[in-house]
Amino acid sequence: MRLKECYEHCRRIHQRHGKTYYFSTLLFPPEVRPQVYALYAFMRVADEIVDGPEDHPPERQLRALQSFEEETLAAIRGEATENPVLRAFADTALRNEIPAGHIRSFMASMKMDTRISRYETYEDLEEYMYGSAAVVGLMMCRVMGVKSEAALPHAEALGVAMQLTNFLRDIREDWERGRVYLPLEDMKRFGYTEEDLAQERINEPFANLMDFEIERARRLYAFADRGLDHIPRGRRYPIAVARHLYAAILDHIERLNYDVFNHRAGTSIFEKLGVAAVCAARSPNEILTRRTGCIGRPGVV
Repeated sequence: MRLKECYEHCRRIHQRHGKTYYFSTLLFPPEVRPQVYALYAFMRVADEIVDGPEDHPPERQLRALQSFEEETLAAIRGEATENPVLRAFADTALRNEIPAGHIRSFMASMKMDTRISRYETYEDLEEYMYGSAAVVGLMMCRVMGVKSEAALPHAEALGVAMQLTNFLRDIREDWERGRVYLPLEDMKRFGYTEEDLAQERINEPFANLMDFEIERARRLYAFADRGLDHIPRGRRYPIAVARHLYAAILDHIERLNYDVFNHRAGTSIFEKLGVAAVCAARSPNEILTRRTGCIGRPGVV
């Protein structure tokens, strides 16, 4: 498979599995899009190892993750691989000088999913989210050509805010996989138990717990906003759109009266277009600096 086809393979993975993020990615300039597809597809493949077939025991998942990590690190050293996702990702990593340490941190968090299913404190959860989310923000900084070190804490915060949003949206799915990403200390603080979670109880303690976690995510989004100016002109707009679309999921959770057990909070295509229009109106100069080809078929490398 040619490199161009490897990137197209990544695009299809992104389109199939990351609806909100894929919409935002289409807003990047054509030369950036394929690299974002490759980054997403790499992470999706790793995620599928731990969230894939339920009959795979943790030991088998861990071995598969270790093998995938070794193949990834070999690929970014220039060794040949037949895996189309890794071919595209290695090309992206080499082009943008993504440190191997970021990849190891990401894979370390994926491995945590094979042995840890509960987090006692938010600080414990932060350790997991550094590799699974904050590092994603750091990798995206490389892809977008961010040069300022001052941008990095804000990029990390955006990654964590998005993951916290996903955790709140996916409480039921994670429970069915045997995982709870709500810090146990927070559940105890508001009097919500794992038995309540198993029974999918939506009561006052659950509402208070969700309010607390939603506010935590919103504070992270607000902190992340302060780093947008560090992103090169022409590449800020898609990040702003993604940020507001993910934050809108929190609004939907509230409008559902926190019923994340029977409904999946998300944004429609009309809402996505509306958010994109609002972000464009707020930063017209940003849009004018972009190249043509905003939405459509991806650019190729």
